Amino acid sequence: MVPRYARPAMTAIWEPESKFRIWFEIEAHATEKLGELGVVPKSAAKALWDWYAGDPEIDVAAIDAIEAVTKHDVIAFLTWVAEQVGEEARFMHQGMTSSDVLDTTLAVQLSRAADILLEDLDQLLAALKRRAEEHKYTATIGRSHGIHAEPTTFGLKLAQAYAEFDRCKARLEAARAEIATCAISGAVGTFANIDPSVEEHVAEKLGLTPEPISTQVIPRDRHAMFFSVLAVIASSMERLAVEIRHLQRTEVLEAEEYFSPGQKGSSAMPHKRNPVLTENLTGQARVIRGFAVPALENVALWHERDISHSSVERYIGPDATIALDFSLARMTGVIDKLLVYPERMQKNLDKMGGLVHSQRVLLALTQAGVSREDAYALVQRNAMKVWESDGELSLLELLKADESVTAALSAEEIEEKFDLDYHFKQVDRIFSRVFG
Repeated sequence: MVPRYARPAMTAIWEPESKFRIWFEIEAHATEKLGELGVVPKSAAKALWDWYAGDPEIDVAAIDAIEAVTKHDVIAFLTWVAEQVGEEARFMHQGMTSSDVLDTTLAVQLSRAADILLEDLDQLLAALKRRAEEHKYTATIGRSHGIHAEPTTFGLKLAQAYAEFDRCKARLEAARAEIATCAISGAVGTFANIDPSVEEHVAEKLGLTPEPISTQVIPRDRHAMFFSVLAVIASSMERLAVEIRHLQRTEVLEAEEYFSPGQKGSSAMPHKRNPVLTENLTGQARVIRGFAVPALENVALWHERDISHSSVERYIGPDATIALDFSLARMTGVIDKLLVYPERMQKNLDKMGGLVHSQRVLLALTQAGVSREDAYALVQRNAMKVWESDGELSLLELLKADESVTAALSAEEIEEKFDLDYHFKQVDRIFSRVFG
């Protein structure tokens, strides 16, 4: 991942030294259980843990140098550990195969990555809740097809985003549980040369669940689901980013990203204040979604295993989690510092001469005995006059002057339908649904 879009805690999970430490712990825990079963001497696990207790440096370069000869990463690692530990190291990897180490390690890494992403989501949810409550009754125009529809509140916009990311969190929790799977089952997954209790022991030590049945590799439907969930989270993030980008447009300007002292918006135009953070998040979402397709394609492997998935996961494991971690943190910052302009929202609400109240008049006419078709035509013909005047005319005044309308509704009844607060009478109920 590009360092520009990476944060230290998530990046650390994918560093070679971190990977090799997980490899060692898997091997040492397995050797420990094999010692209890009498398959290998108990002294073997003790020798491994005694060496590791000194927090030794993992010489990544030395392991890479061995791999350059062996052309096999796990063998290179085992060779290097044996050079450090001595004779007892020969009992490592008894009855195991490389996929036992690699797949279980990936499960640990993805689980740890999910924990960070869940913390990120918690922080974003907290920011959304705070800003939603702050603007619970801040009136703004709702838009469908990008066109003025009916009034809403800015708090409701943010509450919708909160509900969506809350669902994202639930999905990620489920995906984390599904991916946290251990396989120590040996060649083609039959446990022919290793007891299933070894897998259970390693799983317990690493906070994983034993894979019910592996085929030498952990089935990749688990990984496909995990990366698909990351893609959905990215899409939800983009939805919110696009909303903010639209609200920051000069013609709208109801909200905008915080513009810090000394910040520059354009190399050519000193006046520019651009939505660069949310534009960046839109781009990040495109990249993260792109990782879901190769994860889905990894599901279909040949027979009990092949390694066509391996090279894919070396990319998408680090890149997808690092990118989403960065993006969620950035989105939290955007929401936390978002500049909101209620006066501009009200100005935009008033811009089109009261058109936003057309449905209430339509309903009132039908309730007064006018057919829906006739009621729609009466309101629409007056609304189009307002539309064509670019809001210079008033829908209220036109309706009050239309004898066909006043034959069914009094001036007072028409005026009552232009009460803005009416649109917000259910805000408390909606908020209670979202926030409890």
